[in-house]
Amino acid sequence: MRASGYFKTRYDFDFGFWETPFRRFWVVAGLCGMVAFPFSVSGFWIGVVNLAAIAAIGALALNLLVGYTGQLSLGHAGFLAAGAFTVGILVGQWSLPIWLTLPAAIVVGMALGVLVGVPALRLRGIYLSISTFAAYFVILSLVIEYQSLFSGSSGVLIPAPQIGSWIFRGERSWYFVLMALVGLATLLCLNLKRSHIGRAWLAIRERELAASALGINVSFYKVMAFVISTAMTTFAGALGAYYAGFVSAEAFTFLVTVEYLTMILIGGLGSVLGALLGALFVTVLPFLVERAVEVLPVPATFKTHLFAVQIGVFAILMLGFLMFEPRGLVRIWGRIRAYFELWPFKYRPLQ
Repeated sequence: MRASGYFKTRYDFDFGFWETPFRRFWVVAGLCGMVAFPFSVSGFWIGVVNLAAIAAIGALALNLLVGYTGQLSLGHAGFLAAGAFTVGILVGQWSLPIWLTLPAAIVVGMALGVLVGVPALRLRGIYLSISTFAAYFVILSLVIEYQSLFSGSSGVLIPAPQIGSWIFRGERSWYFVLMALVGLATLLCLNLKRSHIGRAWLAIRERELAASALGINVSFYKVMAFVISTAMTTFAGALGAYYAGFVSAEAFTFLVTVEYLTMILIGGLGSVLGALLGALFVTVLPFLVERAVEVLPVPATFKTHLFAVQIGVFAILMLGFLMFEPRGLVRIWGRIRAYFELWPFKYRPLQ
């Protein structure tokens, strides 16, 4: 076990969530808290958590590419737009059901992954980021053109999805659906990380030349990282379109890409838990700042320029993490976990 010095000796131990009392307690407490949450708070905060859940899937996708493989992508907002407008087009033009539009969004993401990933094989560093940035502008130009020609400047309305007699309507219904999807996305990323695919990605991230010398097909695994990441991203974009009931090109500015990069950096680069924590933190923070400005005795200027205040608080916290805890929220959680696992002892035992 982690704190006692015992090491995992079988593969099935990797799937064990009950190996320590600390983990058993938090797994049970977490599951109970997730079930009780939508019955304990207002619809507003359920909606905020729903937005964080959609963002978590997108953050997990970006973490596969940037955190696992070391391929910096600046086209994340474009891939989200591609997934959202895939739903908008298929629903608006042909009224297709959700069980067809979501797989279609994933297929579009896979195709985009190939189109972006193959040219990126010959690029590294800043040149790779510029190529993905160019892909963002191409996708955004296409969706703007579609929006102006077929739906006007306002955007595309998307009715509530339906499977059989069940209509996805209401914050609470969406909450349980999104929590299940986040759980599946988390399991996918965890299993990819522990598989030979994840190990190949980590080797490429550390040193491409050494990975190639070890017999890893660097080109294949880099394109695979793009394909899986963009497929998950377009899926998140499609979910966001259905949840909002509306999609517009104006919602996918470059600031969206910056927010997702911030999620994985603040959460902890290369960590699945870090991506989840970062998505929750970045999504909830603006609403907490807004409530704080309303409640606390602050100058009226703060309320007038609320967006600027939110950006300022966000920038300060970002600098704080980069300076004092570059490994992010997941490292802070690790220290808290170690404290309770080892209490009342102060130091980690020798292993």
